[in-house]
Amino acid sequence: MCGRYSLFADFQEIEDRFGEATFDIEEYEVNYNIAPSQMILAVINDGVKNRLGYLQWGLIPPWANDVKIGYKKINARAETAHEKPSFRKALKDKRCLIVADSFYEWKQTEDRKIPMRIKMKNNELFAMAGLWESWKSPNGKIVHTCTILTTEPNELMSSIHVRMPVILKQADEQKWLNPTMKNTDDLKRYMIPLEDGLLEAYEVSDKVNSPKNNEPQLIVKVGE
Repeated sequence: MCGRYSLFADFQEIEDRFGEATFDIEEYEVNYNIAPSQMILAVINDGVKNRLGYLQWGLIPPWANDVKIGYKKINARAETAHEKPSFRKALKDKRCLIVADSFYEWKQTEDRKIPMRIKMKNNELFAMAGLWESWKSPNGKIVHTCTILTTEPNELMSSIHVRMPVILKQADEQKWLNPTMKNTDDLKRYMIPLEDGLLEAYEVSDKVNSPKNNEPQLIVKVGE
């Protein structure tokens, strides 16, 4: 799964990286320990142009009666998203990019879970494949939410966890956002593990276990 990640890049770097988007940002704040239910930075396509803004992490389907369902929908399995009532319409019509510079996963050992930070070797920003939806609360408030797609691990991630987020190649990001692409088989070609050799992982402080902690020390390699 993917249940925690970071985005602390300078906003100018984000703007340069996703420069084709129209920005709907009032105030950008760095976050070293992004957790479910928080507002997260994403790129969507509104049918005309790309837009960069905030979505709430934890997808609430339009038909849901209870907002709490979002806590159970932080991830969607790439292999079955097209079959699930919560995700299949969004997969066809409402795909997004989740902007990140690393994510965390916990490696299970005999005596404890070790928090690991996984990032691109070149330290560049990347986009995780996501789905988004709009939900109307009983009082009429519109809430825009999202989920992160996960897939089988690549070689590096297989030593850490049984799943990993779908990280798109930069050349495929606009294809993923293309609203005219609706065929499941066409979409599946992008919902695959990132090729080997692009990521690196290292152990970080146990402080990352609590989403209450949000500080630069969380990304420092243990022992440094």
